[in-house]
Amino acid sequence: MDKMLTSHNMDILKNLNKKQKEAASTLDGPLLILAGPGSGKTRTLTHRIAYLVSEGVEPHNILAVTFTNKAASEMKQRVLDLLKTNTDLPLAKYQLPTVGTFHSICAKILRTEAPKLNRTSDFTIYDDGDQALLIKKIMQELDMDTKQLPPKKIAYYINNAKDKLITPDKYTALAGTPTEKKAGQVYLIYQKKLQEINAFDFGDLITQTVFLFKKDKSVLKKYQERFKYILVDEYQDTNTAQYEWLHLLAEKYKNICVVGDDAQAIYSWRNADFQNILDFNKDWPNAKIIKLEQNYRSTQNIINAANAVIQNNSLGYKKSLWTQNEEGNPIVICELGNEYEEAEFMVDQIQHLTEQDGYSLNDFVVLFRTNAQSRAIEQTFLRYDIPYKIVGGLRFYQRQEVKDVIAWLRLLQNENDTASWQRLQRLRLGDLKKSLKDTPKNKQQAINSILNILKEKLKENPTLTQLVKYIIKISNFENILKDGTDKGEERWENVKELLSVTEDFGQINVQEAMGTFLENVTLAQEADNVETQSNLVHLMTLHMAKGLEFPVVFIAGCEEGILPHSSSMLSADELEEERRLFYVGLTRAKNLAYMLFVRRRMVWGNTQLGRPSSFLHELPQQYIKFKPLNEEFEEEEEENIIEID
Repeated sequence: MDKMLTSHNMDILKNLNKKQKEAASTLDGPLLILAGPGSGKTRTLTHRIAYLVSEGVEPHNILAVTFTNKAASEMKQRVLDLLKTNTDLPLAKYQLPTVGTFHSICAKILRTEAPKLNRTSDFTIYDDGDQALLIKKIMQELDMDTKQLPPKKIAYYINNAKDKLITPDKYTALAGTPTEKKAGQVYLIYQKKLQEINAFDFGDLITQTVFLFKKDKSVLKKYQERFKYILVDEYQDTNTAQYEWLHLLAEKYKNICVVGDDAQAIYSWRNADFQNILDFNKDWPNAKIIKLEQNYRSTQNIINAANAVIQNNSLGYKKSLWTQNEEGNPIVICELGNEYEEAEFMVDQIQHLTEQDGYSLNDFVVLFRTNAQSRAIEQTFLRYDIPYKIVGGLRFYQRQEVKDVIAWLRLLQNENDTASWQRLQRLRLGDLKKSLKDTPKNKQQAINSILNILKEKLKENPTLTQLVKYIIKISNFENILKDGTDKGEERWENVKELLSVTEDFGQINVQEAMGTFLENVTLAQEADNVETQSNLVHLMTLHMAKGLEFPVVFIAGCEEGILPHSSSMLSADELEEERRLFYVGLTRAKNLAYMLFVRRRMVWGNTQLGRPSSFLHELPQQYIKFKPLNEEFEEEEEENIIEID
């Protein structure tokens, strides 16, 4: 590797600690960076990318893979800032490295290679809703009862198969149960239908790229030569298809650097394979392993307690987090009577800390194991006028009115998109006809008429925003949505908000802008829904919290059967994953952590008695303060450490 610069290379690494610097400057060969919570893994990755460029590696040959759009966007900006500030590199001559999610990068590869998979480059990407609609239609054609066997359940089987690189033929051959056999029948037809309508679903993006790489070695070689240096974030979360994709891309040059933390592997239910990170040095002999163990996020009490809990797991690499931060307050374990007392305790603490200690509402997060736990918390927050946001609820792009507008764009891109036809068929004929001069007799004719008008509009090469405004006008959306109710007004506001998104595409050619916009819409993730700038309390599941941090963390429902979840009680591996989940929740906290459990909780219509989580017993007493039931909690009280019953 020719060295391009000498004067400022080390400037890029100047703000890293010793281990981070070693990881960022180890450029060739396989590298595993084990990065504990709050240890600066994103900083290390971005510095490593910038250092590669400063050492003469063409940005074109660098690929960085993340799991969320938010992480990819942040990484791109940080790399750009580092190169501008610390090198003499004439950036105008070079593109930035390729940074994106597994799905977005594979989508770009498939756009280029689409003819090899019997598609055209303007294929549609089907989301979960589109997938369920198509599966339902196939099941009806096969005379399957969609009430007894919901299409979403069939979709679950198909998606699992794709994550594991199991083709329809192979799945059908392996099917054992009656449900699996039905899923196999649907899977075979479903894949043929996707090809006919020029579409891929979300799972196809990676799976079909892997199949293409294996089938056509010239295509694989092309991308191996393109991506000679590969960096992967959150490697512990990869599934079989992602693992295989990375292995194929990296096998020629072996310059693969993965960053992850086995102690934060919490997505087995999404088919993430924890074994991938454990076996890295087996897959890549002579791999270098560097541990990032200094935590910059949390107080010493939080870090010491987290270490003590995770050491009870038998699987994984041994690490010991440490920090130079202050000792901080003890972790508060609080016993409450029921879920409403639990929520009121949180309200009391939020009010106290905002009024007395200068915290803002966006400094707080409430974490829970199951979505059902949010009901009592939401009711209580509403009663006390505490603004909040549920992360992982209905996403913006999944709202019906937003999907209706997007359906027109999707049909303009791909007229064979049956899901969009079905969606627009649900609109009223009278509403569709209002903007038309001709007199269509049915919805199909009305939709075709509007589509033809939109095609003419496209010839004028409008901006994406102008096109969407025209769609809203000609399809009469404002009158349809604004029905005089608050809900109708909210739906109309959502449609108008879509114009804020399209503004980001400025004067880009409308066809290119439309394609990129539609791809971004389909690939948007729940984690991109966190509004750290808004002054409100975030509520989310523990699974949603990974990768985030907050000054104050409440973990609700620290009870046996909830955390750890009852479904994990009979499996040692699953119990260890629950412990990792608890560890993730605790290490989100920067300053204060509250662990709450109740004596009685209403769960699915039944009142059940609660016992404190076994994980609470694993917290060493020197790092906790316990508030028993019906005892006032005094913030200044220091000597209140007793055994949890």
